[in-house]
Amino acid sequence: MALQSSAVKFRRILAHFPQELSLAFAYGSGVFQQAGASAAETGNNMLDFVFAVDDSVTWHMMNLLKNRNHYSFLKYFGPKPISNVQNYGAGIYYNTLVPCNGRVIKYGVISTDVLIEDLLHWKTLYVAGRLQKPVKILTQNENVKLQAALTSNLKSAVTAAFLMLPESFSEEDLYMQIAGLSYCGDFRMIIGEDKSKVMNIVKPNMLHFQKLYSNILEDCPQVVYKHQQGKLEIDKSPEGQFAQLMALPRTLQQQITFLMDPPGKNRDVEEILLQVAHDPDCGLVVHQGISGIVRSSSLIQSAKTTLTAATSDHQRRRLTLQILSSPPHQS
Repeated sequence: MALQSSAVKFRRILAHFPQELSLAFAYGSGVFQQAGASAAETGNNMLDFVFAVDDSVTWHMMNLLKNRNHYSFLKYFGPKPISNVQNYGAGIYYNTLVPCNGRVIKYGVISTDVLIEDLLHWKTLYVAGRLQKPVKILTQNENVKLQAALTSNLKSAVTAAFLMLPESFSEEDLYMQIAGLSYCGDFRMIIGEDKSKVMNIVKPNMLHFQKLYSNILEDCPQVVYKHQQGKLEIDKSPEGQFAQLMALPRTLQQQITFLMDPPGKNRDVEEILLQVAHDPDCGLVVHQGISGIVRSSSLIQSAKTTLTAATSDHQRRRLTLQILSSPPHQS
């Protein structure tokens, strides 16, 4: 329907950019209608895109030739330093408030390898979190590792949500929990962002969420779906929770270990997760672990916008020079 008619619009926008993309998708309120917003408002909202590229330096070099005016003062430093700034925090570089084909757009550029790492291990949950909600895939190449990572991310989202939900819940409860994962610990949800944002995302888009997750739920041995009552039931025994904890992405397991293990104890991850599985507050511990990942990446990513936004203030230049003179932080 509306998404089909918008396909041409998206392709025309995509045609403005270098075509060497392993994945391109559109997301957010300009693509999917949110509760309380009219179709006209959705049609006027800024369009958000993410482009995954195999070689960030080469892609930025080509994009600087085509779309130099999209970049902040960082364009004067060239593609390699832009790629260095991209590698900080969540590993994504955004050009914002870009006029394109009669719309205002924002687009983020991320390395394919960094994206796969985030999808598999939730290193920052920044782009992985976007891809746990419905998005409009515009192009995707035949990267088997990327496809497997996209599926793994959805399965991990279901597992984490199960750990934070009670024994019995509705499908809407599940999607609310999943949609809220990438907002756990995000300081923007405290200052600035709409508190009811998660509900506004889920309620009008239940069919899109079902399309994304129905196969995973049908194949999942840990859940019983009672269609007539619209209820799902999961195993909340310590054994069931331990199996789910062991299936979580690596970074989240590490965060939980950090929360639960006093300094000097140095117990192994499996031992700590077994303890958490028996804890009545298991879901809260998982929530705190996710918050720790999101808080860190959202703060660094927001700080980066002072460099990547199209402005040329002297203080920002000085900060850029400091960043460019030091190697990217590897967390």
